[in-house]
Amino acid sequence: MPDTGPARALTSHSRIGTVHYTASTRYCMKAISKKKPSFPISRDFRSYLRQYSRDTELPVEYEDLMQFQEAFPLHDRNGKDTLWETVFYDPHTFKSVNDGLVRIYAQLKAAGNTGVMEHLLVDRVDFCVFGNSCPFRIRIVNQFNDNYDYFYVKKADASRIYGLELEELLSPNSINFLVCNNTLIEQHIVGIPGDAFIRDYFVKPELNKVRVAKEFIKFNERCFVRLLGDMRAYNYVVRVTPDFEDEQYRVRPIDFDQQSYEGRRTLYLPQFFKDNLPVVELCTGLLNYETMVQYQNEERALIARRANTAPYRLNNLKVCMCEDNLSEEDKIHQLKQELADYHESKAFLDCVTMGEVVFTHIEYCLSVAAEMGLH
Repeated sequence: MPDTGPARALTSHSRIGTVHYTASTRYCMKAISKKKPSFPISRDFRSYLRQYSRDTELPVEYEDLMQFQEAFPLHDRNGKDTLWETVFYDPHTFKSVNDGLVRIYAQLKAAGNTGVMEHLLVDRVDFCVFGNSCPFRIRIVNQFNDNYDYFYVKKADASRIYGLELEELLSPNSINFLVCNNTLIEQHIVGIPGDAFIRDYFVKPELNKVRVAKEFIKFNERCFVRLLGDMRAYNYVVRVTPDFEDEQYRVRPIDFDQQSYEGRRTLYLPQFFKDNLPVVELCTGLLNYETMVQYQNEERALIARRANTAPYRLNNLKVCMCEDNLSEEDKIHQLKQELADYHESKAFLDCVTMGEVVFTHIEYCLSVAAEMGLH
């Protein structure tokens, strides 16, 4: 799939790996694997997670939550099926599940401080069979003020966890998660789902469209540099915050299932998904070439700065990831060949594992940015 398009391509220069945006292109949704296998956590990776307080004992694990007796479809306020089901347990099981989930919430939010548990209870447990991780969504309520929060219990998958770690280390977003055996606990990421933001906010006259375009370009760049795929509109959220006389926007991923698994380079670029087309049209209509390149370069410089703040941890992650099996041989071969052609660099052809492809790509993008004086 070519990145070039009509005259109003968003960018850029293949030497630094920046990408061309265009509102007229083919899309890659059908190329995503419908069922990605779950990859086990290796011994070395588990040691890494334990070293950085990610791996810990949990009072309730994924298989415990599977012991529900009934499930009923959950609909939204408009009566539409959400693809989630609310599950119910027998009273004895629910007592242990409730206590365990509240303790997990305390571990996730307050480093195990049980003092925060006193007024909390599990209001609802939802289950979703849609997606590879088959997650449970836990709704926690404070009985004093009815304030509520969520977190997720999923099947642990090494590639997803690598995606979470890369998000923590290389993005502007901090993210909390815990691992225990084959269970993954993820925090809820607050924001407006991308598809809802496009549908409801793009028609608002007060929307600062230039800022939205800028944030999408930066988000697109972060996904590409660290090879996070499948950022269709419902796999990211937009956080809107007031700032003096205007609003600020932050686009961040909420699904890390497709961290460096697929073989096609374009699957790691949100711009190539059909439901992101309105955002791409926004970018091409508002920003000129030079401005787009500037935003991409700014984001690369920020990624490099973040990498330099935790070089030892990032290198430890690299050692684990480069030794792990995180994809299929044909996909690895395809991706390293496409990246070698795109960047005009043979360095990718020496990669054997998907982890090696990921870190070769990160290091290549940041080294070229450094050569251009962007750090």
